[in-house]
Amino acid sequence: MGSLNPDPAFWAGRSVLLTGHTGFKGAWLSLWLERLGARVTGFGLPALTRPNLFDRIGFPPEASRIGDIRDPQALGAAFAMAQPSIVIHMAARALVRPSYLDPVGTFAVNTMGTAHVLEAVRAARDVRAVVVVTSDKAYENREWPYAYRETEAMGGHDPYSASKGCAELVTAAYRASFFGGERHPARIASARAGNVIGGGDWSQDRLVPDMVRAFEVGESVEIRAPHAIRPWQHVLEPLAGYLRLAECLAGADGAAFAEGWNFGPADEDCRPVSYLVERLSRGWGRTSGKPAEWHLSGGSHPHEATYLKVDASKARARLGWDRRLNLDTALDWTAAWYREAVSGADPRALTEAQIARYEALDAPGAKP
Repeated sequence: MGSLNPDPAFWAGRSVLLTGHTGFKGAWLSLWLERLGARVTGFGLPALTRPNLFDRIGFPPEASRIGDIRDPQALGAAFAMAQPSIVIHMAARALVRPSYLDPVGTFAVNTMGTAHVLEAVRAARDVRAVVVVTSDKAYENREWPYAYRETEAMGGHDPYSASKGCAELVTAAYRASFFGGERHPARIASARAGNVIGGGDWSQDRLVPDMVRAFEVGESVEIRAPHAIRPWQHVLEPLAGYLRLAECLAGADGAAFAEGWNFGPADEDCRPVSYLVERLSRGWGRTSGKPAEWHLSGGSHPHEATYLKVDASKARARLGWDRRLNLDTALDWTAAWYREAVSGADPRALTEAQIARYEALDAPGAKP
Protein backbone atom coordinates (compact mmCIF):
# COMPACT_ATOMS: atom_id res chain seq x y z
CA MET A 1 0.00 0.00 0.00
CA GLY A 2 3.03 2.28 0.07
CA SER A 3 2.58 5.32 2.30
CA LEU A 4 1.36 4.90 5.87
CA ASN A 5 -0.30 8.32 5.64
CA PRO A 6 -3.96 8.82 4.78
CA ASP A 7 -4.49 9.39 1.06
CA PRO A 8 -5.41 13.05 0.38
CA ALA A 9 -6.77 12.06 -3.04
CA PHE A 10 -9.28 9.78 -1.33
CA TRP A 11 -10.39 12.28 1.32
CA ALA A 12 -10.43 15.52 -0.69
CA GLY A 13 -14.02 16.71 -1.05
CA ARG A 14 -15.41 13.54 0.58
CA SER A 15 -18.34 13.98 2.97
CA VAL A 16 -17.60 12.54 6.42
CA LEU A 17 -19.90 12.33 9.43
CA LEU A 18 -17.87 12.16 12.62
CA THR A 19 -19.70 11.42 15.86
CA GLY A 20 -17.97 12.48 19.04
CA HIS A 21 -16.23 15.39 17.30
CA THR A 22 -16.21 17.45 20.49
CA GLY A 23 -14.09 14.91 22.38
CA PHE A 24 -10.31 14.64 22.63
CA LYS A 25 -9.81 12.08 19.85
CA GLY A 26 -12.63 13.61 17.83
CA ALA A 27 -10.99 17.04 17.84
CA TRP A 28 -7.67 15.61 16.62
CA LEU A 29 -9.41 13.59 13.91
CA SER A 30 -11.60 16.47 12.72
CA LEU A 31 -8.51 18.65 12.28
CA TRP A 32 -6.68 15.91 10.37
CA LEU A 33 -9.68 15.34 8.10
CA GLU A 34 -9.88 19.09 7.46
CA ARG A 35 -6.17 19.03 6.55
CA LEU A 36 -6.90 16.21 4.08
CA GLY A 37 -9.63 18.26 2.41
CA ALA A 38 -12.65 16.30 3.64
CA ARG A 39 -16.03 17.93 4.25
CA VAL A 40 -16.60 17.07 7.90
CA THR A 41 -19.90 17.25 9.76
CA GLY A 42 -19.67 16.63 13.49
CA PHE A 43 -22.34 15.24 15.80
CA GLY A 44 -21.94 15.04 19.56
CA LEU A 45 -22.62 16.51 22.96
CA PRO A 46 -21.10 19.82 24.03
CA ALA A 47 -17.48 19.39 25.11
CA LEU A 48 -17.46 18.08 28.67
CA THR A 49 -14.43 19.92 30.07
CA ARG A 50 -13.16 23.46 30.32
CA PRO A 51 -10.75 23.92 28.69
CA ASN A 52 -11.14 21.50 25.79
CA LEU A 53 -9.42 21.01 22.45
CA PHE A 54 -12.63 21.22 20.42
CA ASP A 55 -13.17 24.87 21.37
CA ARG A 56 -9.51 25.66 20.75
CA ILE A 57 -9.29 24.31 17.19
CA GLY A 58 -12.18 26.37 15.83
CA PHE A 59 -14.38 23.64 14.36
CA PRO A 60 -16.73 25.37 11.85
CA PRO A 61 -19.96 26.02 13.77
CA GLU A 62 -22.10 25.55 10.67
CA ALA A 63 -20.78 21.97 10.38
CA SER A 64 -21.26 21.08 14.04
CA ARG A 65 -24.49 19.46 15.19
CA ILE A 66 -24.81 19.33 18.98
CA GLY A 67 -26.98 16.39 19.95
CA ASP A 68 -27.23 13.16 21.91
CA ILE A 69 -26.39 9.83 20.29
CA ARG A 70 -29.35 8.38 22.19
CA ASP A 71 -31.73 10.60 20.18
CA PRO A 72 -32.49 8.94 16.81
CA GLN A 73 -34.26 12.03 15.45
CA ALA A 74 -31.32 14.34 16.18
CA LEU A 75 -28.93 11.79 14.72
CA GLY A 76 -31.07 11.40 11.61
CA ALA A 77 -31.04 15.17 11.12
CA ALA A 78 -27.24 15.13 11.24
CA PHE A 79 -27.16 12.41 8.57
CA ALA A 80 -29.58 14.41 6.42
CA MET A 81 -27.36 17.48 6.78
CA ALA A 82 -24.07 15.68 6.08
CA GLN A 83 -25.16 13.26 3.32
CA PRO A 84 -22.04 11.29 4.26
CA SER A 85 -20.01 8.89 2.20
CA ILE A 86 -17.95 7.89 5.27
CA VAL A 87 -19.16 7.56 8.88
CA ILE A 88 -16.69 7.38 11.77
CA HIS A 89 -18.52 6.69 15.01
CA MET A 90 -16.56 7.82 18.08
CA ALA A 91 -19.25 9.27 20.37
CA ALA A 92 -19.11 7.40 23.67
CA ARG A 93 -18.89 7.34 27.43
CA ALA A 94 -15.15 6.80 27.57
CA LEU A 95 -14.08 6.06 31.16
CA VAL A 96 -14.27 3.00 33.40
CA ARG A 97 -14.78 4.49 36.86
CA PRO A 98 -17.70 6.82 35.98
CA SER A 99 -19.49 3.84 34.42
CA TYR A 100 -20.00 2.44 37.92
CA LEU A 101 -21.92 5.61 38.84
CA ASP A 102 -24.26 5.46 35.83
CA PRO A 103 -24.24 1.97 34.31
CA VAL A 104 -27.58 2.37 32.53
CA GLY A 105 -26.47 5.62 30.91
CA THR A 106 -23.19 4.00 29.88
CA PHE A 107 -24.98 1.12 28.14
CA ALA A 108 -27.47 3.53 26.57
CA VAL A 109 -24.70 5.65 25.03
CA ASN A 110 -22.14 3.02 24.10
CA THR A 111 -24.39 0.14 23.09
CA MET A 112 -27.71 1.62 22.00
CA GLY A 113 -25.94 4.70 20.62
CA THR A 114 -24.07 2.39 18.26
CA ALA A 115 -27.36 0.76 17.23
CA HIS A 116 -28.84 4.22 16.51
CA VAL A 117 -25.87 5.09 14.29
CA LEU A 118 -26.15 1.85 12.32
CA GLU A 119 -29.91 2.33 11.94
CA ALA A 120 -29.24 5.80 10.52
CA VAL A 121 -26.69 4.30 8.13
CA ARG A 122 -29.32 1.81 6.90
CA ALA A 123 -31.46 4.75 5.81
CA ALA A 124 -28.56 6.58 4.15
CA ARG A 125 -27.88 4.84 0.84
CA ASP A 126 -24.85 7.00 -0.04
CA VAL A 127 -22.74 5.72 2.85
CA ARG A 128 -19.92 3.49 1.63
CA ALA A 129 -17.82 2.89 4.76
CA VAL A 130 -18.47 2.92 8.51
CA VAL A 131 -15.81 2.66 11.21
CA VAL A 132 -17.27 1.97 14.65
CA VAL A 133 -14.68 2.83 17.30
CA THR A 134 -15.00 0.73 20.44
CA SER A 135 -12.13 -0.09 22.83
CA ASP A 136 -9.43 -2.58 23.72
CA LYS A 137 -11.49 -3.11 26.90
CA ALA A 138 -14.22 -4.77 24.81
CA TYR A 139 -12.40 -8.08 25.19
CA GLU A 140 -13.25 -10.52 27.97
CA ASN A 141 -10.24 -9.79 30.14
CA ARG A 142 -8.64 -12.89 31.61
CA GLU A 143 -5.71 -11.05 33.21
CA TRP A 144 -3.22 -12.98 31.13
CA PRO A 145 0.07 -11.46 29.88
CA TYR A 146 -0.72 -12.16 26.21
CA ALA A 147 -2.09 -9.65 23.74
CA TYR A 148 -5.72 -10.10 22.67
CA ARG A 149 -6.42 -10.88 19.03
CA GLU A 150 -9.54 -10.00 17.07
CA THR A 151 -10.84 -13.56 17.41
CA GLU A 152 -11.00 -13.39 21.24
CA ALA A 153 -14.38 -13.27 22.98
CA MET A 154 -16.02 -9.98 23.84
CA GLY A 155 -16.80 -9.34 27.50
CA GLY A 156 -16.27 -6.87 30.31
CA HIS A 157 -16.15 -6.90 34.11
CA ASP A 158 -17.24 -3.27 34.56
CA PRO A 159 -20.15 -1.47 32.85
CA TYR A 160 -17.87 0.51 30.54
CA SER A 161 -15.99 -2.54 29.25
CA ALA A 162 -19.18 -4.58 28.92
CA SER A 163 -20.91 -1.76 27.04
CA LYS A 164 -18.06 -1.71 24.53
CA GLY A 165 -18.21 -5.49 24.17
CA CYS A 166 -21.94 -5.11 23.52
CA ALA A 167 -21.23 -2.41 20.92
CA GLU A 168 -19.02 -4.92 19.11
CA LEU A 169 -21.82 -7.50 19.15
CA VAL A 170 -24.32 -4.94 17.87
CA THR A 171 -21.93 -3.99 15.07
CA ALA A 172 -21.38 -7.62 14.07
CA ALA A 173 -25.12 -8.34 14.09
CA TYR A 174 -25.96 -5.32 11.94
CA ARG A 175 -23.15 -6.15 9.52
CA ALA A 176 -24.37 -9.73 9.11
CA SER A 177 -28.07 -8.84 8.93
CA PHE A 178 -28.34 -5.62 6.94
CA PHE A 179 -25.17 -4.85 5.00
CA GLY A 180 -23.29 -6.41 2.13
CA GLY A 181 -24.31 -7.54 -1.34
CA GLU A 182 -27.50 -5.92 -2.58
CA ARG A 183 -28.84 -5.16 0.90
CA HIS A 184 -26.81 -1.97 1.42
CA PRO A 185 -23.56 -0.76 -0.20
CA ALA A 186 -21.90 0.27 3.09
CA ARG A 187 -19.11 -1.83 4.59
CA ILE A 188 -19.00 -1.90 8.40
CA ALA A 189 -15.89 -2.43 10.53
CA SER A 190 -15.02 -1.92 14.18
CA ALA A 191 -11.77 -0.59 15.60
CA ARG A 192 -10.34 -1.42 19.03
CA ALA A 193 -7.52 0.89 20.08
CA GLY A 194 -5.24 0.93 23.08
CA ASN A 195 -4.92 3.70 25.67
CA VAL A 196 -4.26 6.94 23.81
CA ILE A 197 -2.20 9.87 25.03
CA GLY A 198 -1.55 13.25 23.47
CA GLY A 199 -1.89 16.97 23.91
CA GLY A 200 -5.27 18.57 24.40
CA ASP A 201 -6.88 15.95 26.62
CA TRP A 202 -8.37 17.60 29.71
CA SER A 203 -10.68 14.74 30.72
CA GLN A 204 -11.28 14.09 34.39
CA ASP A 205 -10.11 10.80 35.90
CA ARG A 206 -7.64 10.07 33.10
CA LEU A 207 -3.95 9.62 33.82
CA VAL A 208 -2.16 12.17 31.64
CA PRO A 209 -4.66 15.05 32.12
CA ASP A 210 -4.67 14.40 35.89
CA MET A 211 -0.88 14.60 35.87
CA VAL A 212 -0.77 17.79 33.81
CA ARG A 213 -3.30 19.53 36.08
CA ALA A 214 -1.21 18.64 39.13
CA PHE A 215 2.10 19.58 37.50
CA GLU A 216 0.78 22.98 36.38
CA VAL A 217 0.24 24.03 39.99
CA GLY A 218 3.20 22.18 41.47
CA GLU A 219 1.14 19.52 43.27
CA SER A 220 1.79 15.78 43.63
CA VAL A 221 -0.49 13.72 41.38
CA GLU A 222 -2.52 10.87 42.90
CA ILE A 223 -2.08 7.47 41.18
CA ARG A 224 -4.46 4.54 41.78
CA ALA A 225 -2.83 1.52 40.14
CA PRO A 226 0.87 2.01 39.38
CA HIS A 227 1.36 -1.64 38.36
CA ALA A 228 -1.51 -1.85 35.85
CA ILE A 229 -0.20 -2.54 32.32
CA ARG A 230 -1.81 -0.76 29.38
CA PRO A 231 -1.19 -0.56 25.59
CA TRP A 232 -0.13 3.11 25.48
CA GLN A 233 0.03 4.92 22.13
CA HIS A 234 -0.02 8.47 20.80
CA VAL A 235 -3.46 9.60 19.66
CA LEU A 236 -2.33 9.91 16.03
CA GLU A 237 -1.52 6.20 15.81
CA PRO A 238 -5.07 4.79 16.04
CA LEU A 239 -6.48 7.75 14.11
CA ALA A 240 -4.19 6.85 11.22
CA GLY A 241 -5.56 3.32 11.51
CA TYR A 242 -9.19 4.47 11.40
CA LEU A 243 -8.53 6.52 8.27
CA ARG A 244 -6.67 3.70 6.54
CA LEU A 245 -9.47 1.28 7.45
CA ALA A 246 -12.13 3.62 6.03
CA GLU A 247 -10.17 3.91 2.78
CA CYS A 248 -9.99 0.12 2.47
CA LEU A 249 -13.68 -0.34 3.29
CA ALA A 250 -14.66 2.12 0.57
CA GLY A 251 -12.46 0.39 -2.02
CA ALA A 252 -13.35 -2.26 -4.56
CA ASP A 253 -12.47 -5.04 -2.11
CA GLY A 254 -14.17 -3.36 0.84
CA ALA A 255 -16.07 -6.45 1.96
CA ALA A 256 -12.77 -8.13 2.84
CA PHE A 257 -12.12 -5.46 5.49
CA ALA A 258 -15.61 -5.47 7.08
CA GLU A 259 -14.65 -6.98 10.44
CA GLY A 260 -13.00 -6.09 13.75
CA TRP A 261 -9.49 -4.57 13.91
CA ASN A 262 -6.97 -3.88 16.67
CA PHE A 263 -4.75 -0.81 16.61
CA GLY A 264 -2.19 -1.10 19.37
CA PRO A 265 1.47 -0.44 20.13
CA ALA A 266 4.43 -2.77 19.99
CA ASP A 267 4.70 -5.16 22.91
CA GLU A 268 7.56 -3.22 24.49
CA ASP A 269 5.31 -0.16 24.77
CA CYS A 270 2.74 -2.00 26.89
CA ARG A 271 4.09 -0.59 30.14
CA PRO A 272 2.82 -0.19 33.71
CA VAL A 273 1.28 3.07 34.81
CA SER A 274 4.34 3.71 37.01
CA TYR A 275 6.60 3.86 33.92
CA LEU A 276 4.37 6.45 32.29
CA VAL A 277 4.20 8.52 35.47
CA GLU A 278 7.96 8.52 36.04
CA ARG A 279 8.76 9.25 32.39
CA LEU A 280 6.25 12.07 32.04
CA SER A 281 7.30 13.54 35.38
CA ARG A 282 10.90 13.77 34.16
CA GLY A 283 9.76 15.15 30.80
CA TRP A 284 7.69 17.85 32.46
CA GLY A 285 10.48 19.13 34.68
CA ARG A 286 9.88 21.64 37.45
CA THR A 287 7.01 23.99 38.25
CA SER A 288 7.76 26.95 40.52
CA GLY A 289 11.06 25.30 41.41
CA LYS A 290 9.43 22.00 42.47
CA PRO A 291 10.00 18.72 40.62
CA ALA A 292 6.93 16.93 39.30
CA GLU A 293 5.87 14.33 41.86
CA TRP A 294 3.28 11.59 42.39
CA HIS A 295 1.90 9.54 45.27
CA LEU A 296 -0.18 6.39 45.67
CA SER A 297 -3.90 6.90 46.24
CA GLY A 298 -5.28 5.51 49.48
CA GLY A 299 -8.58 3.69 50.03
CA SER A 300 -10.42 1.22 47.84
CA HIS A 301 -11.35 1.68 44.19
CA PRO A 302 -13.70 -0.07 41.74
CA HIS A 303 -12.26 -2.97 39.77
CA GLU A 304 -10.10 -2.15 36.74
CA ALA A 305 -8.13 -4.66 34.69
CA THR A 306 -4.47 -5.15 35.63
CA TYR A 307 -3.13 -6.58 32.34
CA LEU A 308 -4.35 -5.37 28.99
CA LYS A 309 -2.63 -5.66 25.59
CA VAL A 310 -3.93 -5.94 22.03
CA ASP A 311 -2.29 -7.63 19.06
CA ALA A 312 -2.25 -5.42 15.95
CA SER A 313 -0.59 -7.99 13.67
CA LYS A 314 -3.62 -8.15 11.39
CA ALA A 315 -3.66 -4.37 10.82
CA ARG A 316 0.05 -4.41 10.05
CA ALA A 317 -0.26 -7.32 7.61
CA ARG A 318 -3.48 -6.43 5.81
CA LEU A 319 -3.92 -2.67 6.15
CA GLY A 320 -0.26 -1.71 5.92
CA TRP A 321 -0.69 0.21 9.18
CA ASP A 322 2.00 0.36 11.84
CA ARG A 323 2.91 2.44 14.83
CA ARG A 324 5.47 5.17 14.16
CA LEU A 325 6.11 6.58 17.63
CA ASN A 326 7.49 4.44 20.42
CA LEU A 327 6.21 5.18 23.92
CA ASP A 328 9.09 7.44 24.95
CA THR A 329 8.63 9.55 21.82
CA ALA A 330 4.86 9.66 22.31
CA LEU A 331 5.40 10.91 25.86
CA ASP A 332 7.90 13.52 24.64
CA TRP A 333 5.39 14.81 22.06
CA THR A 334 2.65 14.87 24.70
CA ALA A 335 4.71 16.72 27.30
CA ALA A 336 5.91 19.22 24.68
CA TRP A 337 2.33 19.94 23.55
CA TYR A 338 1.16 20.70 27.08
CA ARG A 339 4.24 22.71 28.07
CA GLU A 340 3.87 24.92 25.00
CA ALA A 341 0.11 25.30 25.50
CA VAL A 342 0.64 26.29 29.14
CA SER A 343 3.18 28.87 27.91
CA GLY A 344 0.55 30.45 25.66
CA ALA A 345 1.01 28.68 22.31
CA ASP A 346 -2.07 28.24 20.11
CA PRO A 347 -3.51 24.70 20.65
CA ARG A 348 -4.69 24.46 17.05
CA ALA A 349 -1.25 25.33 15.75
CA LEU A 350 0.37 22.84 18.13
CA THR A 351 -1.97 20.09 16.98
CA GLU A 352 -1.52 20.84 13.29
CA ALA A 353 2.25 20.91 13.75
CA GLN A 354 2.28 17.47 15.32
CA ILE A 355 0.02 16.08 12.57
CA ALA A 356 2.41 17.49 9.96
CA ARG A 357 5.38 16.08 11.85
CA TYR A 358 3.70 12.68 12.00
CA GLU A 359 2.97 12.72 8.26
CA ALA A 360 6.58 13.68 7.56
CA LEU A 361 7.73 10.41 9.12
CA ASP A 362 6.72 8.76 5.86
CA ALA A 363 9.83 10.18 4.20
CA PRO A 364 12.83 7.82 3.95
CA GLY A 365 15.17 8.25 6.90
CA ALA A 366 12.79 10.56 8.79
CA LYS A 367 13.07 10.50 12.56
CA PRO A 368 10.43 11.50 15.12
